[in-house]
Amino acid sequence: MTPATDRAWAIFVARAILGIVFFVAGIYKVFMWGPVEHARDLFVVPYAATFLPVWSLWATGTAVPVLELITGGLVLIGLWTRPSLFVLGGILILVAFGHLLIQPSTSINSFILPRSALLLIVLLVPRDADRLSLDYLLWSRKRVPGSNPA
Repeated sequence: MTPATDRAWAIFVARAILGIVFFVAGIYKVFMWGPVEHARDLFVVPYAATFLPVWSLWATGTAVPVLELITGGLVLIGLWTRPSLFVLGGILILVAFGHLLIQPSTSINSFILPRSALLLIVLLVPRDADRLSLDYLLWSRKRVPGSNPA
């Protein structure tokens, strides 16, 4: 195998793991737990005594599971990967802020930092190096000679 092929497989593994983590979390939160219950249990009740408006807790708590499901699936298959990574990065920032808001001494290492590391790895890779994605397949089909994929 060539270095480009090795790189493509490494990117695929990182992207697939990240996508699976968020996609499966989204499946669980949307179809088994339910977005409303998720919002109540993880957003509204724990943060009710903070300065955050209750309406924003309900809104974000119900939106996060759906966003994780959709963007996790997109990252997994490598379609609209960059925009999906930005959404997932926003979710990670939101969750880190929330955890630190109610328990400043709590470590966020258990799931936020590993997911963030995978996200940054995939995001920092040049788009044309992720050759095992639908984005690359679609881009390479309509590529004009001399064009830049970034």
